[in-house]
Amino acid sequence: MSGQTISINDFAKLDLRVGVVKEAEPIPGTRLIKLIVDLGELGTRQLVAGLGEWYKPEDFIGKKIIVVANLEPKRIRGVLSQGMLLAAGCKEDIKSGKVEKPVLLTVDGEVPPGTKIC
Repeated sequence: MSGQTISINDFAKLDLRVGVVKEAEPIPGTRLIKLIVDLGELGTRQLVAGLGEWYKPEDFIGKKIIVVANLEPKRIRGVLSQGMLLAAGCKEDIKSGKVEKPVLLTVDGEVPPGTKIC
């Protein structure tokens, strides 16, 4: 097992939700993509994803992604990000050659936007 273990109480602090990407556009001069994501009852959120090296904005449209919905908002290159999408294959995995590009974590099946991941 790698990494540090956490308690179930620590894990319960995460608010993971299904989000549907409604809009996506590149952030000029960067490899970042700005996403507008429908999180159902939580409303619409803007996310900034550092995936422009591997994905085009249109690749995201309509995708059901997994979002960390309670992450503290942060400005990235001047653009507000109100959460984080999850992907398999971090920078370390790419550098080591384990994966060629990050793979978006998506939902298999019909799940409404905003559904909690538990």
